[in-house]
Amino acid sequence: MSLLQAIFLGIVQGVTEFLPVSSSGHLAIFQNIFDMKTDGGLLFDVCLHIGTLAAVFIVYWKDIFKMIREFFRMCGDIIRNVKIFYRNRRYDEALRYHRIIHNNYRKFVLLVLVSTIPTGIIGVMGKDLISFASTTLIVPGVCLLLTGLLLLVADHCKDGKKIPKDISYSNGFLIGIAQGLATLPGLSRSGTTIAVCLLLGMDRRFAVKYSFILSIPAVLGAALLEVKDVIAEPVKASQIGVYAIGMVFAAVVGYICI
Repeated sequence: MSLLQAIFLGIVQGVTEFLPVSSSGHLAIFQNIFDMKTDGGLLFDVCLHIGTLAAVFIVYWKDIFKMIREFFRMCGDIIRNVKIFYRNRRYDEALRYHRIIHNNYRKFVLLVLVSTIPTGIIGVMGKDLISFASTTLIVPGVCLLLTGLLLLVADHCKDGKKIPKDISYSNGFLIGIAQGLATLPGLSRSGTTIAVCLLLGMDRRFAVKYSFILSIPAVLGAALLEVKDVIAEPVKASQIGVYAIGMVFAAVVGYICI
């Protein structure tokens, strides 16, 4: 892969990862049309996704920091509740338990965790199908039409007002299923998840935030699944720098698009 090809695909990834038009679909289309062959293609794909993941962390770092902090505080409250449970049983006391979910960030953490479960299951079970779908133009083409239909439906949704405290865990699970199905090339991950969020009555700004932050465990999980295959692939040393530049372009363009 040449430097210009890496830069071009990095820009495509950055633009299409966050605009609801499907990054995987457009990458598959351009790679097929221009016959772009990569040594260690999996590694390059991982690099591009790490680039756009970095953009999410930069834009939403305050929210992500608060979510991580509340996650550990929740773990602390759970441990304290376990201790209270055993103390109440042992000494026949009636100490009150700590409330685990008492703010929007704690609820947001749980919603993301619930959404990640079906995404992970679908991603693992459909890995071979997704790989095959990327080698043809038919699947991305059909899925792009479905993405357009979803966006059309979402655009006619009434403005919702739901924020984390108003959203049920079943809604979160449904959004996770949508994200899992959106691993098919051409079916936009952000477009699909945002559309489902809007159909469920969520606030538009929160729907976008939910979609982008929800991509973090999905991308990290996919990267971990591919580590074994990435290590096994032969990659020329000269390509490492090229991949790194593609990753930087994906990150910068992705940041601008968010």
